[in-house]
Amino acid sequence: MKKEEQYYLYLILFHVFIGVLVYVIPFASKIYGYSIFVFGVYYIIKKQNRNNEALMAAAYVVGSEVFLRMTGGNPLYEISKYGVMVFLLIGMYYSGFSKGATPYWLFLLLLVPSVVISTFALDFDTNIRKAIAFNISGPVCLGLASLYTFRRKISLEQINSVLLSMGLPIISCMVYLTLYTPNIRDVITGTDSNFQTSGGYGPNQVATVLGLGMFIFFSRIILESSTKFMLLINLIVALNISYRGMLTFSRGGMVTGFLMIVLLLFFLYLKSNYRGKVKLNYTIVMVVLAMMATWGYTSFQTGGLIDKRYANQDAKGRVKESRFTGREEVAINEINTFLKNPIFGVGVGKGQEVREAETGIFIVSHDEITRMLAEHGSLGVLGLLILFFTPLVLYLENKFNMFLLCFVAFWFFTINHAAMRTAAPAFVYSLSLLNVQLGFLKRKKED
Repeated sequence: MKKEEQYYLYLILFHVFIGVLVYVIPFASKIYGYSIFVFGVYYIIKKQNRNNEALMAAAYVVGSEVFLRMTGGNPLYEISKYGVMVFLLIGMYYSGFSKGATPYWLFLLLLVPSVVISTFALDFDTNIRKAIAFNISGPVCLGLASLYTFRRKISLEQINSVLLSMGLPIISCMVYLTLYTPNIRDVITGTDSNFQTSGGYGPNQVATVLGLGMFIFFSRIILESSTKFMLLINLIVALNISYRGMLTFSRGGMVTGFLMIVLLLFFLYLKSNYRGKVKLNYTIVMVVLAMMATWGYTSFQTGGLIDKRYANQDAKGRVKESRFTGREEVAINEINTFLKNPIFGVGVGKGQEVREAETGIFIVSHDEITRMLAEHGSLGVLGLLILFFTPLVLYLENKFNMFLLCFVAFWFFTINHAAMRTAAPAFVYSLSLLNVQLGFLKRKKED
């Protein structure tokens, strides 16, 4: 076994061990959580961010966030977003940020008026600090991360390392879920999102991070499996993450991960020469067969309920009235709130109070787009336009970032079903702004 293979296997096994340890000794989650932040700061300062260590540390925090929330290892609920911001600010201290990142300075400024409004508009008995932090930490994390990544030069090898850093703690999460719910048929009796197969935590967030993990390790099958051993390891990890993700019965994260894989394969197919396309055809066939086998096994384990879930049916095969579990009603309410307050919106965190007053139901938004409209008004519209079009403009300048469209797709689809509850959509979006260098493409063409 080569040293590279040994090192990779040890990384995988170490994170398998973390998943087992946290299940056996729950308090280990807190040690693990605190260690990430302590060693992250130490790592960046020691290396002085010479090789984008800040990105590596931030990626690890993003990958571990849901696992730590699930197991009670996070010191604060939103600490992962703050951790990403702190790591990248330290990185900026050593290696600066792009002077051309004007769109993201503007985006951050556009958030300010609604924050000010909310300090006056929120109800008297509302914890104003928590209400604002809960809703604004995601967009601020995205803005600061984008200031770091905007047009920053990076190689394909470094991007793959960043993605691996994000994927490793997802392995720990997958192992923990396997131990938490060993007997699938005992806990799956319907087609609703399942908390038991999600580690007792929110299936939406768990499926989101597992869908991201599925994409990461399938991308490694395509790009980072130089030997049969590496291919086998990546395939085993990718399929296990996919299986656990489907068992959450939360569709958004898994569909998003699948779309990212399709976009990556489509990009590579377009950019490859004849020999490359022939090799890629074999990879595509292998991936399709592996996914079909995983789906078939999941269907068998769930007694066919997973098929009904993705067909929007209940356990008896009847089509459900709502395809989005009632989230469309919240979105419509937020659009109406925007139409009544089109300039500055109602203020950060005020949207759910308005909704409760009008409907009598307290429910937080699952759609970041409609939340931005309701709470930030026309400034939110402008902010969303900046976020949507800036990476597309960069793609026209540099069409060699094979991950760009995948990252933007993850951000866009995730904020439509899970808002910005986690740091993942903010950080992954910022990766789309990186400037991929051409050296690796020349080597691939020579191959």
